[in-house]
Amino acid sequence: MAEKNLEDLFHETLKDIYYAERKILKALPRMARGASSQKLKSAFEKHKDETEEHVERLQQVFEIIGKRPRAKTCPAIDGIIEEGEEVMEAFKGAPALDAGLLAAAQAVEHYEISRYGTLRSWAEQLGYKDAVKLLDQTLTEEAKTDESLTKLAETAVNTAAQKAA
Repeated sequence: MAEKNLEDLFHETLKDIYYAERKILKALPRMARGASSQKLKSAFEKHKDETEEHVERLQQVFEIIGKRPRAKTCPAIDGIIEEGEEVMEAFKGAPALDAGLLAAAQAVEHYEISRYGTLRSWAEQLGYKDAVKLLDQTLTEEAKTDESLTKLAETAVNTAAQKAA
């Protein structure tokens, strides 16, 4: 059996983030419905639209490397999403719900940022120039989403949760 190399690792990690993005697509509408802040709802809805584009870009990356788009179960994203669902259940109707949802969303963003940064670096190493562009575009969007969530937390959501206490 041939030894696994960086190309194999790239493909496996690509399948991982493909699963994660598709799972996130299903979770975002639930999170938007659960949020009481209109700004947070809007942020989740906007990110859902971006996530659809991320899935399309990943499909293009699979095409670039000559592989069929296929997902591989990602226990990390399953766990992060499960934590978000637990927050929605435990804090339903509570003033801190939006702060909890926002924190869960940022955990998702941080996971994605980590994966896309790694994949972009590996794509550079492997000479997949077109994949680098696609992965970098998504990485930039994920970082901007994280920044906007931080701003929303610091300017509105966390304060609202604290005032209600």
